[in-house]
Amino acid sequence: MQFEDLGLIPPILRALKDQNYKSPTTIQEKSIPLILNGEDILGNAQTGTGKTAAFAVPIIQHLVGEGHNPNGKRTISSLIITPTRELAIQIGESFTAYAKYTHVKNTVIFGGVSQGSQTNALKRGVDVLVATPGRLLDLMDQGFVSLSDVEYFVLDEADRMLDMGFIHDIKKIIAELPRKRQSLFFSATMPKNILDLSHEILRNPRKVAVNPVASTAEKIKQYVYPTNKSDKKELLFFILRKLGSEQVLVFSRSKHGADRIVRNLRKKRIECAAIHGDKSQNQRQKALQQFKSEHIRVLVATDIAARGIDIDKLGYVINYDVPNEPETYVHRIGRCGRAGEEGIAFSLCEPEENAYVRDIEKLIKKKIEIATDNPFPQTEKPMSAQEKKEFEKEKNRKRQEFFTNRNKKRGSQNPNFRRKKR
Repeated sequence: MQFEDLGLIPPILRALKDQNYKSPTTIQEKSIPLILNGEDILGNAQTGTGKTAAFAVPIIQHLVGEGHNPNGKRTISSLIITPTRELAIQIGESFTAYAKYTHVKNTVIFGGVSQGSQTNALKRGVDVLVATPGRLLDLMDQGFVSLSDVEYFVLDEADRMLDMGFIHDIKKIIAELPRKRQSLFFSATMPKNILDLSHEILRNPRKVAVNPVASTAEKIKQYVYPTNKSDKKELLFFILRKLGSEQVLVFSRSKHGADRIVRNLRKKRIECAAIHGDKSQNQRQKALQQFKSEHIRVLVATDIAARGIDIDKLGYVINYDVPNEPETYVHRIGRCGRAGEEGIAFSLCEPEENAYVRDIEKLIKKKIEIATDNPFPQTEKPMSAQEKKEFEKEKNRKRQEFFTNRNKKRGSQNPNFRRKKR
């Protein structure tokens, strides 16, 4: 199937050609006709499947078809809510690209930066507003945003939205939307709380499921390096040397861990930067742009900061820390091998993370290949649950024995010594 077969108008087809889009992805092929037909959508799709174009392209076509006067006062006709600043900016860039040959205008609002430029764009009028929940509610309270004219509403990355504690913000926003609207709901996973939220937003939705979380991209090769915690730093250097000048996205479990990795890499004169929740929006955007423009070779990220990062032709992902949630692993390695490109994912696994790898293998229903070129193999044997229990029991016994002997010694040295009552 080609984009021409989806009933898209020439200006959009021309813009897609500029973006070198040759044929629609599965989510685009399934969703675009339904959205053009005015259906509500419940989409089960993760990032990297072409989801943004699946909702952006038909929304633009709807707005063009409604004959918005490019010289008249624009009101917000479409609202897209997304959990992170980075993803909001990328969605805004996509709308700009797809609407290049139309009069449809968009703007993006998010927290962490001055609101001046955002409110100025809103005053000038926009057709499409892409927003993170907190900044949207803030500008609504200040009177800069009205949702009374919204015809098309998109809630993107719904599962991550709930993970980040946005549920109450989302419900406040929904309460301000017109009842008569078309709503599109996308989530990578569909647990009960997500389905419950979808029932509050959608009316008789059509379900579209693509690439469930357990199915990692077929072209992503996966390797695990069993190693020790103390050797991870040197093992990361070894892998980066092996990859030559290739760009790599490295995942850390914590913000402090990400900063520590960057410090270690810079000591080796490897150009790198970190993005995580403690970085300002400007710092995060600068790091991402430096990586996209290949001014830095390594980007180190935490999970929340990296969700939604869309980097074309990224070949390598390294899990410096193996995540304790198998779904997180799938999302991480999905940053590479996008849009049909090949990708390779490496995981540095210390003994305490062996169980996490087993859980991942259960989810993806395949064994992750053990790397054969590991110069720092795992030597520590992780304790079993029973061994941990016995270890703790022995530790407590020795602790009690120490205090008992100490008190006996004090008592023998001082006849007036009496143990204090607790």
